[in-house]
Amino acid sequence: MKHLSILVPDDQTTMSTSACIIGSYHIFTEANKFLERKGGEPIFKISLVGATNDDFLEDRFLSIKQEVAIAEIDETDLIIIPASLVRDYKTATKNNKLLINWIAKQYRQRAEVASMCAGGFMLASTGLLSGKNCSTHWAMADEFRSLFPGVNLQTDKLITDENGIYTNGGAYSFLHLLMYLVEKFYGRPTAIHCAKYFQVDLDRNLQAEFSIFNGHKKHNDDVVLNAQNFIEENYQDKISIEELSSSLGVGRRTFDRRFIKATSLTPLDYLQRIRIEVAKKSFENSRKSVYEVMFDVGYNDTKSFRDVFSRITGMSPVDYKSKYNKNS
Repeated sequence: MKHLSILVPDDQTTMSTSACIIGSYHIFTEANKFLERKGGEPIFKISLVGATNDDFLEDRFLSIKQEVAIAEIDETDLIIIPASLVRDYKTATKNNKLLINWIAKQYRQRAEVASMCAGGFMLASTGLLSGKNCSTHWAMADEFRSLFPGVNLQTDKLITDENGIYTNGGAYSFLHLLMYLVEKFYGRPTAIHCAKYFQVDLDRNLQAEFSIFNGHKKHNDDVVLNAQNFIEENYQDKISIEELSSSLGVGRRTFDRRFIKATSLTPLDYLQRIRIEVAKKSFENSRKSVYEVMFDVGYNDTKSFRDVFSRITGMSPVDYKSKYNKNS
């Protein structure tokens, strides 16, 4: 039988931390029970694991007590890191540093690791994400990129899976990561059962439709900042990136390189995301047709607008409007 370690931090926690722990324990327990009812053997022995035996999670009206301390576990097969307020190793509390070091040690011993929401910060603090893909809550993207520039943050992705490391997007989307892990370790029939039992969609892999784009401006490149402001003020016009870079006194190739370094986006992608964010708000709050919104945000070609909108949000303009506008 494999061993599953669900981490229980005793500090730097939120209500989301508790939700991730309880949800993980509940769903993996049900997955084990489903196999047993079918005459099979459970896949995981599940443990709530803390840094020590003494301290436990206590958040106002809710307390969670770990079952074992990390010193008692020589090897584990899968570690789940819940959401937390840990941002990097330097600001982690003493016990959270112990957890961070233990995660890195267990991964080197071939354990797999899954982080939920802001738990990606704790995972990144181990150094295991360097050069790898990662997701976290879209609202924390700027902070994450500033702290961990060597990680390839994919905020549109709901789930990433790379070399035994799994991450997911924000808030209660951790339930979709759990469905993904159940399918990976237990198989499709068990995942379908859990999806029906807990009423969670299977096979969702984007959080793009839920994100709100706010261009990253916490950088020190004034040229890029001026370009961002220009794009945001004139997105509805026909903007030539070549002319924009020239007006700022920078060659196109240098401009693109600096823009990507500062924002993690190309100038064209930044323009497209600004336009699509405005379009989303218009679909949510107005009675305008798809064509009217398309022209309002600077597109003249229906196919181009539809393709860009679908790529960024994971939904067609018609589907988005139908889903989010009660008057549609």
